[in-house]
Amino acid sequence: MKKKVRGIYILLCFCVFTPLVLQAQTDEEKRILQEREEISKQKKGGSVVVDERTALELFDNTPSFGIFRDNYFVTGVPTNRKIDKHSADAKFQISIRQRLTKSILPFKTFLYLTYTQRSFWDIYGKSSPFLDNNFNPGLSLSKALIYRNQLMGIAVLSFEHESNGRDSLASRSWNYISLSGSWFIDYRFSAQMKLWAGWVDKEGNPDLLKYKGYGFIAFNYQSADERLWCSAVINPRRKFINMNTTLEINFKPSPKANEYFFLQYYNGYAENLLEYDRYVSMVRVGICIKPVLRNYY
Repeated sequence: MKKKVRGIYILLCFCVFTPLVLQAQTDEEKRILQEREEISKQKKGGSVVVDERTALELFDNTPSFGIFRDNYFVTGVPTNRKIDKHSADAKFQISIRQRLTKSILPFKTFLYLTYTQRSFWDIYGKSSPFLDNNFNPGLSLSKALIYRNQLMGIAVLSFEHESNGRDSLASRSWNYISLSGSWFIDYRFSAQMKLWAGWVDKEGNPDLLKYKGYGFIAFNYQSADERLWCSAVINPRRKFINMNTTLEINFKPSPKANEYFFLQYYNGYAENLLEYDRYVSMVRVGICIKPVLRNYY
């Protein structure tokens, strides 16, 4: 009973306090959302026109502190082995960013501090222990991609660290430099590519990149009113015929709600650092709070 109460308490805190702290929309973001809705009503393809000055104002005026990646709490079961209290689990992610500068750096770039924590919780097991916690701080330099005076996407150069904060045989960590680009295909579709090169812990996880690969490609669909999001992330491993795959569907039950109903499917290796060389296939459901106007992995 105590562990159920604890789980409910964490879930309630996530639902109530995260939107209040992280969810903020500027007038410019609301304007772009309204324009997206108008385009969808016309049932025509095309991009929302955002010129360079407006794009830089949007980034400059966005609150310095906010959501970086999706923040979610999900629970689920495996699809490749017996379902019981040992194989079912809960997973949650907290991701934030702090903008350190406005567009005053060379080439009109922005400097960010980022932090993402992903936790895997054996919530149904005895004493409900955490299986693994993955900590991912980073420093990122971002630039709006402008072509013919229109915002086409965002490029990000990052230095990141990821570890599970444990020692001895359970220690897992690596440091890496990543380059990612997001492209706004039109008002509904976007794509992201991310590549990385890193230095792994030679004692705890010398073959980590064999299972994590060297990058991924993500495809996103979002309705004009942002009530429906669908995403697919394809992460090739060392042999490109093998890959880790993530599929996600988000649905907002009300236009005024902050949270989305969230369905996530993961198939592959390296979902967590501790057991990076173990194959998993998990489907989970829960709630998600998303950053405004974008999906970023």
